[in-house]
Amino acid sequence: MKIATAAYPLDAFTRWEDYEEKLTSWVQDAAQEGANLLVFPEYAAMELATLAGMNVAGDLEQSMHAVSERLPRADALHAALARSYGVHILAGSAPSFHPPRPENARPVNRARLFAPTGETGVQDKQIMTRFEAEVWDVVPGNGLQIFDTSLGKIGVLICYDSEFPLLGRALSEADIIIVPSVTEALAGYWRVRIGCMARALENQCYTVMSSIVGGADWSEAFGSTVGTGGVFCPPDRGFPETGIVALGTLNVAGWTYADVDLNQIAEVRADGVVLNRRDWTAQTGRDTAVTNTPLR
Repeated sequence: MKIATAAYPLDAFTRWEDYEEKLTSWVQDAAQEGANLLVFPEYAAMELATLAGMNVAGDLEQSMHAVSERLPRADALHAALARSYGVHILAGSAPSFHPPRPENARPVNRARLFAPTGETGVQDKQIMTRFEAEVWDVVPGNGLQIFDTSLGKIGVLICYDSEFPLLGRALSEADIIIVPSVTEALAGYWRVRIGCMARALENQCYTVMSSIVGGADWSEAFGSTVGTGGVFCPPDRGFPETGIVALGTLNVAGWTYADVDLNQIAEVRADGVVLNRRDWTAQTGRDTAVTNTPLR
């Protein structure tokens, strides 16, 4: 199958139709290239806040509510596009106050997966960055899930979550781990990218990174962003020796495409040069107590 992962710029809109036209154009372009799975970045839905006016979009708290209020309509659009173009779409994540959130609860950072059959799934971020926790007051949501789709088993680690190996290990049955991200500095981009590559190595799977690019001067949260799309793999037999299947150009908006073969994943898990996924438990079964020993 073919994966399309986005380096996605945030725009300001005055009409819903402008957002609809943008999203439709992005989906159409990827579908025409033969993509089966389309991946948008973390917090890509924040551009919906501009529909409530730039004063609202520029206020951290009001912008989250404005986006959350528009999510049902945005989700209906994503579902319609997935069905119309016959693709799976991971929509850009968004702050969500929607049920099953209790009344007066803080928002979660929620990604939504849409299948062409009309089926959907949601995955919330597990661990908040300092900005999310200390400034925005975004909170963790539902537990990790693996979505059993017609494309294969898919898991989602939203940005910072990809930097934690035990979260990645929880998704070890997934063939593909999607990592939607937004990072404000080159160091942040590399943290997430290194996390993606490490999770692909440990789980012997594909990982897919998407990014917001170009920044948004109307938002305190997204004034500057650095990133690109990338697809990574275990550097093992049948895969690129670098562990990189495809990589976009840093900070250039557009799709990055990668042809992937899940049969290769099954083969390398069964008989790779190394068997990281199988041997994970070998480290936990050993005595890992460390002794401070002076040289003699």
